[in-house]
Amino acid sequence: MAKKSVASLQTGSKRLTKAIKMVRSPKTGAYMFVESIMAPEQVNEWLSKK
Repeated sequence: MAKKSVASLQTGSKRLTKAIKMVRSPKTGAYMFVESIMAPEQVNEWLSKK
């Protein structure tokens, strides 16, 4: 399960996107959210990684 946020961030000349992924903790089995700010081209690659 992955969720990509709609917000895009701009700092100076770079355009960045904040991506949010829901992952399951191997220890407890509970779900947690992992956030990352990156270039828009890298979002699909980051979401497809486990």
